[in-house]
Amino acid sequence: MLKFAKNIRMQYMEVRFRTAEPAERERLIALLDNDMVTGFEETETEIIAYYKDGADLQQAGNIAGELDIAYNTAIIGEKNWNEEWERNFEPIMLDDYCYIRADFHPERPGIKHEIIITPKMSFGTGHHATTMQMIELMRELDLDGKAVLDFGTGTGILAILAYKCGAAHVTGIDNDVWAYKNAVENCERNDAAAIRICQASIEDIRDEETFDVILANINRHILLDTMPMMFSRLHNGGDLLLSGILENEDVAIVRSCAEKNGFTFKALTGRNKWAAMHFRKQL
Repeated sequence: MLKFAKNIRMQYMEVRFRTAEPAERERLIALLDNDMVTGFEETETEIIAYYKDGADLQQAGNIAGELDIAYNTAIIGEKNWNEEWERNFEPIMLDDYCYIRADFHPERPGIKHEIIITPKMSFGTGHHATTMQMIELMRELDLDGKAVLDFGTGTGILAILAYKCGAAHVTGIDNDVWAYKNAVENCERNDAAAIRICQASIEDIRDEETFDVILANINRHILLDTMPMMFSRLHNGGDLLLSGILENEDVAIVRSCAEKNGFTFKALTGRNKWAAMHFRKQL
């Protein structure tokens, strides 16, 4: 059974890595990418990773040692992510198809799908590239009347877009309580309260509940671990769209895992060193 979040306040652990070299920063993010890291921020001199409360930070220390970079840690409470994001976020626009903005951004006429969001947590590095590619792949699908699962929904952007594209049933799941609450608010803000948002992972979905489309913009480790479950939760003929993976390091590994689990490869896109992929569960 899916578990819905209660009104819980959480602390997070912040790890600041001092590095300004682009290749080193990209490598650092790839190494840190795991299910205990809820997001990243970049400054000119640092990569900041946010860990769930209680996470073992030994891995972070080991990685810092491997790359020979300095780091420090701190415990933080709920920050004003709206202020943080407003300072750094630029809207996302895919020609006249989709425009994603915050309240403080201007409206743009003539856009087919506009999504207005207010985040509680920054998207992190790669947000524009991975989200944009997922939207591009979604545009090629007929979602009208479909059942869609947004696995790792975050702010709910992809779930909201699926709903606006005519999906009959949309479920967004995320095991992070901040993401859960944020996605609920964003669905309401976009007149999409019919979307079912749950604090859950794919393991919590009943075996008999299946979908026409699964969207998974997460990270390589979770994609690999849950590939068999995503296959079982997808109808025959259904589509799997995924991102959150690096072009140079992850594509071959993820494709091999997907094909070993029965998926057929359909398409690959790349942008700013990030990739997105389309697979299908054949009839």
